[in-house]
Order: sequence, then C-alpha cells, then structure tokens
Amino acid sequence: MTTTIDFPGAPLAPPGETTADGAPGGDPGLGRRAGRRPRRGGAGQASDRGIVSLADWRKPSIRRTTRAIHATLLVLLVVAGLGPLLWLLKASITPTQDTLRTPMAIFPNGVDWQNLVTAWTTIHIDVQFMNTVIVAAGAWAVQLIVATTGGFALSVLRPRYGRIVYGLVLATLFVPAVVLLVPLYLTILNPPLIGTSLLNTYWAVWLPAGASAFNVVLVKRFFDNLPGEIFEAARMDGAGSFRLFWSVVLPMSRPILGVVSVFAIIAAWKDYLWPMLVLTLPAIQPLSVRLPALQQTIELDVYLAALAISTVIPIALFVVFQRLFLRSAGLGGAIKG
Repeated sequence: MTTTIDFPGAPLAPPGETTADGAPGGDPGLGRRAGRRPRRGGAGQASDRGIVSLADWRKPSIRRTTRAIHATLLVLLVVAGLGPLLWLLKASITPTQDTLRTPMAIFPNGVDWQNLVTAWTTIHIDVQFMNTVIVAAGAWAVQLIVATTGGFALSVLRPRYGRIVYGLVLATLFVPAVVLLVPLYLTILNPPLIGTSLLNTYWAVWLPAGASAFNVVLVKRFFDNLPGEIFEAARMDGAGSFRLFWSVVLPMSRPILGVVSVFAIIAAWKDYLWPMLVLTLPAIQPLSVRLPALQQTIELDVYLAALAISTVIPIALFVVFQRLFLRSAGLGGAIKG
C-alpha cells in the first residue's frame, strides 16, 4: 500500500498518468483537502464553548442536572428577594398574637383587614404618606433638572472650563455625606440671598437633594454616547441650545431619565437622617421619620400594616420603570426610519 504526498506547488499529471517524481495524477486539491482538518464553529455551526459543552449537553443526565441547578438557584433568588416583602404583606393583615406566636404560619386564625384601615385613618398614615409623596416628587424634579442640564452642558455644549467643572464634580464624590451635615444644616438655617430660614419647609429637603454629583456624572456619560451627527444636523437647521436640549437630547434620553428618576425617588422615599433634622414638625414629616416615632405607641400589627403601605410606591416604581430599562428606546424620539 503506497501513500501519496501532495507537495504544494508540484505539477500534477492528468488522471491516469504520473508526474516526473512518480506521483499519480488527479484532482489538484484532493491531497490537501484529504489532509485538512474540519473547521470548528462558523456561521452554520453552534459554538461549544462554555461551562457545559454541546457534547455533554446531549447527555440526559447532565442536562437534567443542569436544569435542576438552574431551577434551584432561581427559587433561592426569589425567596431571598421577595421573601421579606411577602412576609411583611402577610404580617400586615395578621393579628399581633399570631405574628408573635407563629411568625411563619400563613394566617393561622384568619385575616384581619382592619389593620390597614386603622393604619391609614386612626394614626393618620395618610398624612405622612402624602408628605412623603411631596418630598419625593420635589426631590425628583430638582435632581432631574440639575442632572440633565449639568450633563448637557458638560457633554454637548462643552465650554472651555468644562473639564475643570467636571473634575470638581467628580471630587465631591469622594467627600463622605456625613461630613457635609453640619455645614449644610447651617446653610439651611441662614441661606444666602434669602434672609429667612428654610427649616420645616420642603425646600430644605428638595434643594440639597439636587446637589447629586452621581446623577450628573451618570447623565453626562450617557450623553457622551449619543451620536454627535444628530447634534450637528440640529445646529445646521438652526436649533439653539435650548431647542437642542428639549427637542433632541431629552427624547433620546428616556432610559437614563428613568434610571435617575428611580434613584431619586427611592433615595428620597427612604431617607431618614436629613428629613429628621430639617423637618421637626410632625405634621410635615414623611413616613421614614414618623413611623419610627410611632412604633412605641401602636400595636405591632398596625405598625406592620403602616410599613406595608409605605412600600407601595417603591414597588410600583420598579414595576413601571423596569420595562423602560429593558427595552432599547434610547433613540426612539430622534431617529426615524
């Protein structure tokens, strides 16, 4: 049995004849194709790179084990994420004795819906709830205005001193918030150019909330990734800075506006220390400040019901804005086609 070696560049004779070195003739690419290794991967071939290869995935035992591990991890994540929230919702409509005796039992002696009614009307959680909505709405509006205008100026307008300002904004991120409490409180007591104290007014919470360097940096980085050709086209059409900001940049920035909105509202909703310092009157205090003060004077089931009521807005925000995070709508307001 003879072995034929096809040397690259060697002349080949027609089929049935031999060449000068004694090699038989035939297809010029036959030898090279016969010895060539098949390519792995490609457009029509799935890649087998991963923790479990395609060959292993075809084995029923490995496939069942992998799916069981995925299901177990999913259940653990759901329990860890939703478990405390579901328990709070259950405890809010459970009598106090049942919660103390059997905290993990599911309604051993029935459901007590009166807890929610008592928390809403008797201890006036409705007033603190509206106060929290006012605080969160104002903080959201101020932060959104400052973040979008600051990010627009630093990213799109780009003044000569923009890098210096951006460096100063970044430097404030390294300053602990606790260090700023005393000077900020003294500023609220005697604000410049106003001449009157802002204590026990919602402005004392709204204005400091707007000084969020993190939101400015976040919005600026998003604006940096927007296509500059659209800005140039808008300027060529005669759009000024305000028109460019309102009609071009903002419609393209719906995802980052949703992110900043969620961050701002949730931060204002759960903030405790600063509202406690500047809002000392119980009639204007939000839930985060008023509920700890009421804990010692009301029943446990009513207190848990009040806590459950206070979680309604954050949950609703997450449900509403998660669709905005997941869909790619960043250029939907500016590009047609």
